[in-house]
Amino acid sequence: MIKVPVKIKLSFLWGKASFKKQNWSQINLIVGPNGSGKTLISQSLAQQFADAGYSVRIFNTDLVDDNEIYYTLSKNRELTSRIENVLSNMFSKTIRFEISNDNSVTPVVVNKAQNLEYSMTKNECHGLKKIIALLAALYGEEGEASCLMIDEPELHLHPQFQQFFMNEIRKTAEKHPSHLFFIISHSPFFIDLKSPEELIGVVACHINSVATSIDELSENDYSLFKRFLPRFNTYHKQFFFSDNQVFVEGYTDHAIFSSLLRSIESDMFTATTGVIDVGGKDELGVFFKVCYLLGTNARIITDLDSLFCGKLRDGICKDHRVQEWIDKQYEKQKPFFEKILTRSEHVTFFKLVSRLEKYLLEIADEIMNISITVPHQLQEFKNRLEKFTLDREDAEHLDTYKTVILQGILNIGDYITKFALNDDTTIIPNIKNLLSITLAAAEAARVYILPNGCIEHYYTQNEVSYMPIAGKDRLFHEEYDYIQSLNEEEKRKSYPELISIIEKACSKN
Repeated sequence: MIKVPVKIKLSFLWGKASFKKQNWSQINLIVGPNGSGKTLISQSLAQQFADAGYSVRIFNTDLVDDNEIYYTLSKNRELTSRIENVLSNMFSKTIRFEISNDNSVTPVVVNKAQNLEYSMTKNECHGLKKIIALLAALYGEEGEASCLMIDEPELHLHPQFQQFFMNEIRKTAEKHPSHLFFIISHSPFFIDLKSPEELIGVVACHINSVATSIDELSENDYSLFKRFLPRFNTYHKQFFFSDNQVFVEGYTDHAIFSSLLRSIESDMFTATTGVIDVGGKDELGVFFKVCYLLGTNARIITDLDSLFCGKLRDGICKDHRVQEWIDKQYEKQKPFFEKILTRSEHVTFFKLVSRLEKYLLEIADEIMNISITVPHQLQEFKNRLEKFTLDREDAEHLDTYKTVILQGILNIGDYITKFALNDDTTIIPNIKNLLSITLAAAEAARVYILPNGCIEHYYTQNEVSYMPIAGKDRLFHEEYDYIQSLNEEEKRKSYPELISIIEKACSKN
């Protein structure tokens, strides 16, 4: 870790707020959407790092004169030879530089595969010219305290070239441990985080708000990200370039919500918004944590079982926005809190969920003790709960078990009240009110929990009552084919609850 305290003020973008940071990685990333101040931040960083004793250079291939690059290479045989070796490995091509009497430089490409020679400036692709310029800038830096800032290195480069150049930056950084590198980029191929420490080198820029970053990681966060980074792929990295990404658990959620995203009537909600499938409930918790620490405004849509365990639930419990929302609601909800909680003077998200869990397990016990004949809906529900207890000795600790109990209460609450609760009409409304408060509190952290269970419970082509669900793939394809047959107005009429959820997730507030 490298300590260089900086303070940046861009009042026309951030008002009175300022960006402060002191800890840096050897390779740093400045990322964010267009218009978020990346170039201005890099210019200010360049000045402050220069004041700290670094020899700073900002390099942009779109602003450099190609002839200047070629002339420099023609005068530096060692640098030229190194680039020739790299190009030979990449393209089976080498380059030599011909200098005319007037000192103009002509780069000549030697294509070994075809046994041809030709002028690069007239015949070669733009990407090859840019990679030469980038390599010349990277390899040509000297000095004990060098700091190279590369602005938009991805311009005109194929993704494979981008990955190659990022690898070259890493090799150069290893050879020169006193050198620093800053990459100002829109490309996920440059988000190449190898260790948790490298998250400290990310500066996230935002539209109309101050840039943010992570200055240090706790031991728990370090351990969490160390396990997570190997699963962090290029597709996931979209969130570095927009505050409006919506994270979902799996591919079915992604496909359904992406299809419905176009049905939101207000374009202001969907601009720069994308849906990212992270591959599981625990991964949602990790993305929530990364975005929280980095200051990126993540939005998450998740299944109901996320309420009862996992990294996401832990993150919601610790989120200051959730506690602030609960505190604001306290006076309004005080009579209810005093009725359901033994100690209501300090209500937390964890307390609310714990009370909900207690309610659910108490009701499950009452249902299991029913010995009379009951309507088939309640009998089916009872059978499902009994199967959980037969399959697992610790069913009461399963998030899915608690979710199914809650689904039963929402689906057949009247039957449960009559046959299991002896017509006590207060318990089910208390649970529903508690659930409503809990879900609203989670929304304060931009976490939107599907109250019906999971995405399959919103399908229209097949009826699904409870979790877990068999034949998910078949159900999904039938539903997805149906959605593709609808126009946008028909989608809004067929999926009003999902449209409402994705609309809230996309909103700026």
